[in-house]
Amino acid sequence: MATTTADLKPSASQQAAKRSIGKRSAQGALELLIWILLLIVAVGMLMPILWMFATSLRPPAQSFSLPPSFFPTQWRWENYWNVITSERIGYPRLFWNSIYLAVTVTVLQLATCSLAAFAFARLRFPGRDLLFFTLLASMMIPGVVTMVPLFMIVSRLNLTDNHLSIILPAATSAFGIFLLRQFFLTLPSELSDAAKIDGAGYFTLYWRIMLPLVGPGLSTLGVFAFLGNWNSFLFPLLFLTSRDKMTLPLALVSLAGYMGSGSQSEILAAIFMSILPLALIFVFAQRFILQGIALSGIKG
Repeated sequence: MATTTADLKPSASQQAAKRSIGKRSAQGALELLIWILLLIVAVGMLMPILWMFATSLRPPAQSFSLPPSFFPTQWRWENYWNVITSERIGYPRLFWNSIYLAVTVTVLQLATCSLAAFAFARLRFPGRDLLFFTLLASMMIPGVVTMVPLFMIVSRLNLTDNHLSIILPAATSAFGIFLLRQFFLTLPSELSDAAKIDGAGYFTLYWRIMLPLVGPGLSTLGVFAFLGNWNSFLFPLLFLTSRDKMTLPLALVSLAGYMGSGSQSEILAAIFMSILPLALIFVFAQRFILQGIALSGIKG
């Protein structure tokens, strides 16, 4: 029997299967390329940290040897011990000060920002929109612009060289209010209506119903607040003068010594120890950060 030209042509189902296979192959190649690019970026970001850790274990004379080595050539753990036991720096005390200030500011921001965000999202009162617009406008003002008036206020309140001078100005955050307001707006209004029918007041509605549902937003704001206060250098330098009340960023500068004459290995050891809490917090909270950014509608 003779084979016709129509018999040699693939059927529609075969063509669709080939297109599907080709599409999956293209998607797989694209995903592989993305993973390779992400791996390259990750390695590039990790290399300075690896160099810092390796250099913190070397003698000071080998701190800036060329070409740079990203793996330890020696294991001088006494560099870490010298930082911890140095009476000139008092590293454990300053480490505790940073933990205390960061945790206190974080708790206060979670409380004040969540209350204000709930009010802006769920309550109706005169001037609400204007007040919220003013709050957003304040986010555009650089912090250094308010430094002089803030210092004058702190001085007149006799709070200089006091941890309250760091805690009170950072007790709330315009960004935190905006972030949590976005979360409260995503919650269905039926929850509020049902709670009001059952006789719940505004605080009960906020505390027992709304607040547990914005857990990702609270986690995200908590991480941002902790990181921001932990890394703060300018305001502790401005307000704190006693060494026993200073924070870790100030200790690192003191450890560097006059004109950078301090041991570079010990400086890098102190820096590596100071970033460990941040790394641990981010590792455990990164899922909440990504979920919070996705749910709040904030995009870069």
